[in-house]
Amino acid sequence: MVQDTLEKTKKLVWPEIRKYLKDPDYPSQFRTPTRYKKDADFFWKTVKEYPERQGKYLRPTLLLLACEAMGGNIQKALKTASAMQISEDWLLIHDDFEDKSLERRGKPALQRLFGDEQAVNAGDALHMMMWKILNDNPSSIGVKKTQLIHDEFYKILFRTALGQSTEISWFQGKNFNYTDKDWFFIADGKTSYYTIAGPIRLGAILGGANQKQLSLLADFGLQLGRCFQLVDDVLDLTSDFQGQKKQKGNDIFEGKRTLILGHLLRSAKKEDKKRIIKILSKTREQKTQKEIDWILDKIDEYNSIKYAQGIARKLRDEAKVIFDTKLGFLKHEPARSELKELIDFILERKY
Repeated sequence: MVQDTLEKTKKLVWPEIRKYLKDPDYPSQFRTPTRYKKDADFFWKTVKEYPERQGKYLRPTLLLLACEAMGGNIQKALKTASAMQISEDWLLIHDDFEDKSLERRGKPALQRLFGDEQAVNAGDALHMMMWKILNDNPSSIGVKKTQLIHDEFYKILFRTALGQSTEISWFQGKNFNYTDKDWFFIADGKTSYYTIAGPIRLGAILGGANQKQLSLLADFGLQLGRCFQLVDDVLDLTSDFQGQKKQKGNDIFEGKRTLILGHLLRSAKKEDKKRIIKILSKTREQKTQKEIDWILDKIDEYNSIKYAQGIARKLRDEAKVIFDTKLGFLKHEPARSELKELIDFILERKY
């Protein structure tokens, strides 16, 4: 059922995105001459790569369901949902470059295909496209709501950038002494707000939500977003994402600070901890698969995955309580029921 909901969103949102995957209406003086067609075609190849791979479309799904559950018109929400999806594409391009990732959605990461410079440029182009889509909103939702949507997008993305900066700083500074609370600080920006609370709040704004309702949605998104990121980190160590990911333990290769890793470092015996830190201090290229497998064995030995799964279940349950007792204003069906199904999907998903 959840998969059907996600696919329904994709069928609504992708055609809207596709409208923008073309040259803007440049002044005649700046249109591309025929002799440079190959250059323009290559540019668009890099720009279209991630959008055309598509993803789960979870964020635009949450946005549209929140709008519908508030009694809003989802047809008027399609541009905002499309901008949300495009934001994921450009952020992933930059994230993959920064993390030196190998894969994305079952294929080589963009910088692996076209080089760092072209990947960053493609991400920049999609970033500009995102704002263009949002700038086209007034004709369907009016100027006031457009401004509210712009402000929320700005806050979502700025908090995401802060989370990314902190994660990079901790990696570069070789920070291995962090608590679960420290991890939540990163996750709340990179996931809780961006992936859950932000999209739901955007949809609710389109549906006419007031400030009290938006604050309650932030409470809900905080818990469910933390759960989402914990599940993501567990899956990185245990799943092939339905055949889309060839390398388990990618987060360890990249040196990401996860709650699982934090628990392992706090729980490991002195000699084990010393070796773990030695391995993690290496670059991706310096790490060997044998070293990663050894850390994965230690994660099992010290029950770090079970620890994370227990916290994820608790967070999911807290999100359910908030949904059932405080989010009654999300009352229109079938959107409310579909939102509720997504709560369990986020904990139980395999990809």
